[in-house]
Amino acid sequence: MELQVDDKIAYVATGGRVFDPNLETVVFVHGAGQDHTIWVLPTRYFARHDRNVLSVDLPGHGRSEGHALNSVEDMADWVVRVLDTAGLQTSAVVGHSMGSLVALDAAARYPDRVRAVAMVATSVPLPVIDKLLTTSKANDHAALEMLTLWGYSPSAHIGGNATPGMWMTGGGIRLLERNAPGVLHADLVACNNYVAGLERAEEVSCPVLLVLGKRDAMTPPRATGDLSRKLRDVQTVLLTGSGHALLSERPDEVLDALIRIV
Repeated sequence: MELQVDDKIAYVATGGRVFDPNLETVVFVHGAGQDHTIWVLPTRYFARHDRNVLSVDLPGHGRSEGHALNSVEDMADWVVRVLDTAGLQTSAVVGHSMGSLVALDAAARYPDRVRAVAMVATSVPLPVIDKLLTTSKANDHAALEMLTLWGYSPSAHIGGNATPGMWMTGGGIRLLERNAPGVLHADLVACNNYVAGLERAEEVSCPVLLVLGKRDAMTPPRATGDLSRKLRDVQTVLLTGSGHALLSERPDEVLDALIRIV
């Protein structure tokens, strides 16, 4: 489905179902350099279980027009404008990695618009190493290779996909390769510069679910301690044997966790 947000096309996937504003809604927000396609399984599930689904392509990503936004706060504002355009008052917001920061920020600053949050493969703050910032700024393919190396658990690099013939790491790097120059760098800078996360966490009043990978080298579970202590109503699900790319490595388990809250 295409919406007009800020006079530009914003693409949102609806899980293959007609949008119904009378149903409760779940908004899905992808991570850095990704798009709505990472959410295929949960969007199709919730669309078939009495939920509206809006799986967004952030500006400059996927099928959405415009330039990549410069900050997590700008992305959160944009997500709320998507709700406005769709005629929705409230929604649950689910985010992966960078998208989890967007979900947190939206819940803190727009408490009347967000009824629940799920943060998948998250860390607050979410610092990015200088080497990754430098290579992504230069549009060097090495940035994509580093994200792929660190984003998957060791077992995922040698196979392990439950669907025969599917290549997790190959698919992941191909998704990153589809970005226009500068998009991945803008996303990484936004993550690195988001320093208000723990303050925002104290302001969140809705339920929050953390879905973490035990072998996540990019946002390790130990990095969520301060976040968990700041949140008023939080549940944590820890998935063993999985890295940062939880939606590729443990799609069924992620969906089972999301069913708890959205």
